Amino acid sequence: RYRYEIGELLEIAKAITTERDIDKLLALILEKSRFITGADAGSIYVVEGDDPDIHRRRLHFKLTQNDSMTLDFSEFTVPINERSISGFAALNRKTLNIADVYRLPADSPYGFDPSYDAKIGYRTKSMITTPLLSRVGEVIGVLQLINKKTDPSAKLINVDEDMSGVIAFDERSQDLLTTLASLAGIALENAILYEENRQMLEGFVRASVEAIEQRDPTTSGHSIRVAEMTVALALAVERESTGPYKDVSWRPDDVKELEYASLLHDFGKIGVREQVLVKAKKLYPYDLQLIERRFALAIRSLEVTMLRKKLDAVERGESAAELEAIDEELASRREELAQALATVRKANEPKVLEGGDYEMIEWIANSTYIDENGTDQPLLLPSEVECLSVPRGSLTPKEFDEIRSHVVHTFEFLKTIPWGRKFRRVAQIAGAHHERLDGTGYPKRLHGPEIPLQSKMMTVSDIFDALTAADRPYKKAVPLARALDILNMEVKQSHIDGDLVRIFTESQAWAGLDKPPS
Repeated sequence: RYRYEIGELLEIAKAITTERDIDKLLALILEKSRFITGADAGSIYVVEGDDPDIHRRRLHFKLTQNDSMTLDFSEFTVPINERSISGFAALNRKTLNIADVYRLPADSPYGFDPSYDAKIGYRTKSMITTPLLSRVGEVIGVLQLINKKTDPSAKLINVDEDMSGVIAFDERSQDLLTTLASLAGIALENAILYEENRQMLEGFVRASVEAIEQRDPTTSGHSIRVAEMTVALALAVERESTGPYKDVSWRPDDVKELEYASLLHDFGKIGVREQVLVKAKKLYPYDLQLIERRFALAIRSLEVTMLRKKLDAVERGESAAELEAIDEELASRREELAQALATVRKANEPKVLEGGDYEMIEWIANSTYIDENGTDQPLLLPSEVECLSVPRGSLTPKEFDEIRSHVVHTFEFLKTIPWGRKFRRVAQIAGAHHERLDGTGYPKRLHGPEIPLQSKMMTVSDIFDALTAADRPYKKAVPLARALDILNMEVKQSHIDGDLVRIFTESQAWAGLDKPPS
């Protein structure tokens, strides 16, 4: 018997010390505790709150089990005080072994509420309650077992008629439970710490995403959408039964690693100037304002010049026709400047320039006006001409290179974080999402086999969201069908993986988004 019990304890210890899911662990602790003591039922409470004074914390009723009946229960919390059996055990860090809770001594500081028994048609008799302690002796939970049975397989159906099959928990049962509770307390503490660390990491990642999006509000939601679609694509890849990815499988940690990498794939934008990140048009607002003031000065200078010309004509006694011709010239040149400014404003929009616009910008760039000092000044500066001549989008080549540098910043930042063995590839995956199969991507110009599969999946999602996102001020969202066509064009150009695009399309990886494209 002793060897059997020791063997059972060792097996139980192995099981509970390897479980990290708190709910599964609690169920395992309760199940194994009832098994080694022969208890018909039981419950587990977890201490909640972080107040140093345990009296100000609460016991959270997390789980109940009963071999004799199926119970529907709801979680609830109760104060930690000595009026309840579980509260007394927690406050005093003491195991309570009660032969019959309906026959407590008159001077007992704690009581038993029979209303729950009455509600479910059950009879609680023997009960043993023990605290679950952390490594440093802090109470983190309470384990409560009910009704030790002489026949562990018996069902306590007619409990009101016969309770002879229920006995008190003997000393051996108490010793076994105390031993198991000490192991369970440490296992629960480990699971709680594991969950707290997971939540902390999750919070850090989410806060980082929020920080990125606050610097670049124009792409708000992009990282989350890319992460959701990439994870959906990864799960669809795992379901493949034929083709190059039929043998791919992911562990839960692999999927979480991919999610983190996707959420943080643009984190390097924190190292890019904010004005470049949010540049919605080819000119920065202050640059356009300077140009508009320059044109206003040019018109004023023109008016002064033409008024002087008209005054000279009057002094020379020129005819009315000559004076009218001067007025017409002023109106014509004023209209010419107005048209030039309209062209600048049109060219400032981040769309494909028409051929005539290039010529007009070139003409304006070669035009001058006379300032208040009588010096010729250009209507457009070389830097402004460069911006306005951008053929597509809003960024100059230099600014585009700065944006592209975010991938390097992302990798350098993420690799400084001690992700641990489970998530050790986060930096590598995130840092390769702009690589192309043909080696024309950046920053390392990797070729197909050198690019991680996770990065290839992220690339598909990233391009798709960039095309279909409705929150970009510099372009309209592309319809779903057109976006898929563009993805297939990228496949034909050997930029992205055709099988992944097929799986992305067939699985509709975008369907789970809050606002899926249409």
